[in-house]
Amino acid sequence: MLKLLKDAKAALAMLNPEQVRRRAETPLQIGLVADSSGAYSEMEEFLAPPEMPHEERMERMAQIHRASDPEPPSSVDVVIYEPGLACPQGSYSFFRGRAEDTVAEILREKDDLALGLARQFPAFRGAVLERLVHEVSRENALFAVTTALPNVVPNLIELPWAFGEFASDTTFLTVNQMRMAFEIAGACGKPVGLVQQKFEMLGIAGGALGWRALARELVGHIPLGGGLIPKGAVAYAGTYLTGKGLERLHVLGERFNRDERKALYERALERGRHLVRELRAS
Repeated sequence: MLKLLKDAKAALAMLNPEQVRRRAETPLQIGLVADSSGAYSEMEEFLAPPEMPHEERMERMAQIHRASDPEPPSSVDVVIYEPGLACPQGSYSFFRGRAEDTVAEILREKDDLALGLARQFPAFRGAVLERLVHEVSRENALFAVTTALPNVVPNLIELPWAFGEFASDTTFLTVNQMRMAFEIAGACGKPVGLVQQKFEMLGIAGGALGWRALARELVGHIPLGGGLIPKGAVAYAGTYLTGKGLERLHVLGERFNRDERKALYERALERGRHLVRELRAS
């Protein structure tokens, strides 16, 4: 019990919902460059679609600035150019009819703005959520594999996070899932915080022991390190399923049914196996 309490205290100390909230809510300013009012309108509708609630759309439009405005701001966070215009380095072209390419190009170089872009401009939300869920799932898979290595090959490696307050890999994986829950809520425009998301936190904590205990056991039952692959794959799939479930709840206001959860978990498990094989080879 004392060990569990210590792990819980370490987990809570690492969570910083205020930082996530600040990254998501700090207003971002977008500059547009075009040679016609029609092209400006097209890019504005990409960033602030007409179907957005009126008040929210007016708020977003106040963050979007045309280069032709009488007094445009001296600096903005992102500059987007109309297709066909010469686009200087550090700015981005608007790909007409291929919004996903515009989003991908911006996110590739503006990773620090990803959470704010997703929260404030819906065009970025899907890509940011998918990348976020995959990256946290990958981190948990990597952690599950590396903390298992000393059990497979004793004294092969000593990881600093495997001792002290993080003697439990369950603690690390759970903290990472809770951080992911904060960031998903922030990206979706929902309240962020332990109190605001208490039911999500309880769900993550409640599901932490079962599948992770199973994953740990796999290392001991499969010889010569073969258990690394299923253990890491389970860590990936469990985290991915949690993240996609939270995304669906925030975006659509509904949960996966049993068949949907099963199908999603199986796909994520195969993706996790492939990822862990690559990690193991390296």
